[in-house]
This record gives sequence, C-alpha cells and structure tokens, in this order.
Amino acid sequence: MERWHDRLAPVTEASVGIGAAVARALVQQGLKVVGCACTVGNIEELAAESKSAGYPGTLIPYRCDLSNDGIDICINNAGLGRPDSLLSGSTSGWKEILSVNVLALSICTREAYQSMKEWNVDHGHIININSMSGHRVVPQSVTHFYSATKYAITTLTEGLRQELREAQLHDKDPEKAAATYEHMKCHQPEDVAEAVIYVLSTPPPTPAHVQIGDIQMRPMEQVT
Repeated sequence: MERWHDRLAPVTEASVGIGAAVARALVQQGLKVVGCACTVGNIEELAAESKSAGYPGTLIPYRCDLSNDGIDICINNAGLGRPDSLLSGSTSGWKEILSVNVLALSICTREAYQSMKEWNVDHGHIININSMSGHRVVPQSVTHFYSATKYAITTLTEGLRQELREAQLHDKDPEKAAATYEHMKCHQPEDVAEAVIYVLSTPPPTPAHVQIGDIQMRPMEQVT
C-alpha cells in the first residue's frame, strides 16, 4: 500500500456502513480520502476520530464534488434500497433507486476517469462496491427492482473494464496495440497462489464470519 500513500481517493456514501469503513481503512493506510455524502456530519466525526488516532492519511468531508484535484482511486459505494416490488412499486421509488444505484455510480465513474486522464494518473483504480443481489435473484418481491439495479452494476463494471482496456490500447501505436494482444501475459501459478493467500487471510484477524465466494482473475489484455 506504500505506493498509494498521500494519493486522492473519493469514497461515496462515506457517512455510514461500508463507505465509512472503507474511508477509515484508506486513511489508516495514508491516503487522502474525500468522504462524499448528502450530509457530512458523520464524516466530520470520523475525520476528527482519525486525526485523534494519529492515522497518516487525511479524511476530507465533502458534498460529492470530484473536481478539486487529480483522482487516483474512486470508491463507488453509494446504494439505495426500497421495498418496491415489480407489480406494485411506485414509479418515483424506482426512479430514486435507479438514480442512486446506477446513474450516480456511472457519473462518478465518468468524472473520476476524466480526472485521471487529465492528471495523467498511470495506475488509478475505480472500485464498485456491489451486492450479492447483483449475482442472484432471491424469491422476495420487494427486492427484485433493487436487484435489477445491482445486476446493472455487474454489467457496468465489466463494461468499464472493457472500455478502459480499449482506451489504453487506442492511446498506443496501432502496431504496438496489436502486439499487446499477441504477447498477452498470462497468469503464473504464483498469481493464483497469491489469491489463495488473500482468501485465507482476509479480513484479519477473524475471517470466520466472511466467505469469499468468487474471485475473477484475468490478464489485463484479455477481451472477455
């Protein structure tokens, strides 16, 4: 994590839950975190707590403005669920869920990428915090529309990976881009071994309550 020290990382919905936990963890690792949320009272408390604890990073409470500095890491964590079924849900409720879960994530992703490009960030990360509802449909009517938006995040994440790969290749000489595919670096046994160690060691010190069900590994140049 040393290479991320003092880098900028916006975290959406950083006032509670996963967002707050991610913001705290990044500050502990020395990053400059912009905690974004509709209200920033909780983020201000977390910032004061982090400062008192002597964490090497900084937490900056802010109302979702990503334009102040070059972004190195973007954590898309904001999410909204409402008990609106497919047969009786309200149109306004559906629009609200779509606005937060799909459109807000897409907008933050677009702006983060544009910032990284403008500031020539070589090794930026965009991390989408999704849900198991984006991978399976449970027999509970009040979750079905919400689940559809989480499936959208699964699609958007894979689509983003493909677009970023293409954007990277288009910035190169055509012959070099073709050579990239021809000489694609495949995974080594050690890469898989590292993933096994990650599963066994996350999150310390008591991993018993967390089950990692799926890890996808592929070469950076792989198309699908």
